[in-house]
Amino acid sequence: MDFDLSEEQREFQRAVREFAEEVVAPRTEEYDRNEEFPLEVVQRMGDLGLFGLPFPSEYGGQDADLVTFCLALEEIARVDSSVAITLEAATGLAANAVFRFGTEEQKERWLVPMARGQVLGAFAVTEAGGGSDVRALRTTARPEDGEWVIDGAKAFITNAGTPLTKVAIVAAATAPGEISAVLVPTDVPGFTVGPPYRKIGWRASDTRELAFHGCRVPQGNLLGERGHGYAGLLEVLDEGRIAVAALATGLARGCLEESVKYAKERQAFGRPIGAFEALQFKIADMRVAVDASRLLYLRAAWLRDRGRPYKAEAAMAKLYSSEAAVSAAREAVQIHGGYGYIEEFPVARFYRDAKILEIGEGTSEIQRLVIARALGLPGTEL
Repeated sequence: MDFDLSEEQREFQRAVREFAEEVVAPRTEEYDRNEEFPLEVVQRMGDLGLFGLPFPSEYGGQDADLVTFCLALEEIARVDSSVAITLEAATGLAANAVFRFGTEEQKERWLVPMARGQVLGAFAVTEAGGGSDVRALRTTARPEDGEWVIDGAKAFITNAGTPLTKVAIVAAATAPGEISAVLVPTDVPGFTVGPPYRKIGWRASDTRELAFHGCRVPQGNLLGERGHGYAGLLEVLDEGRIAVAALATGLARGCLEESVKYAKERQAFGRPIGAFEALQFKIADMRVAVDASRLLYLRAAWLRDRGRPYKAEAAMAKLYSSEAAVSAAREAVQIHGGYGYIEEFPVARFYRDAKILEIGEGTSEIQRLVIARALGLPGTEL
């Protein structure tokens, strides 16, 4: 078994790490404190080609694989999860949906500027009354005079109202029991963007409600086959779960590195606190969790890149890494003591950012259900 990255991947990893440390990190605390979308950082990520990593060059992409995209997410999340989730949702969800199911015309119109970081898309699936239960959605799209007329609302949508957001991929019922995906430009009449949520974490990530009041788009804006929306969007989410696992690994790694640094510097009872076994064990456990998380997401991404089944592996990676990130953040705050509860220390932000990882893009409970289904256990159908 070969666990080595290619030289090209290692060089790319170093380049993204430098970008994260030199461009992202210096303004992370400011953006988080002000709950401000990091537009300048996002634009520079576009210049670096990060939004086009997993897409072919013919669409403005970088011809990279999912493993490489996940490496980028880990490096960025190591310093700022808000920036990392902005990249993940824009590329791994919205742009990926257009790439997988769009027509050539749709790819030329939307995927090309998405891959260049000039346009962000919103992956609008979740509703207030239906998170994990996607088939319970109430947003509708009915055909009328050669157009789709869309009515409904979405909740908790990432990248919903940024200055770069120009289109939403909307999951809607096109007939009773039939779910389809429709591309809805943000400038069509009846498209309403709600105010930003006030969140515990991911404060610099744009998250809002969307509402559709008689929005009309051409029938050619159907993304993929009519009625294939449920299955297609779940396929996109499977890949997204691997990406979120990489993001969670980055957060846990940030907790580990900050804890090691602090344990070497902080003195108590005449010696560094890292000399005490109680803290050594906490930090050792964090190291194990980070490495295990990385191996899980790399395996899932490797399987996907080779066209092999990966649904259960994606669920395992997302489940383990998200819960490991929450534990790492909690222990990092404990290691820092009172300073861990002070916003000037990164671990306080990591602690706030971690919890959503067990909820977004499939809760931990849903991941366990997917894994149980893969084992052939009864009663696991959704």
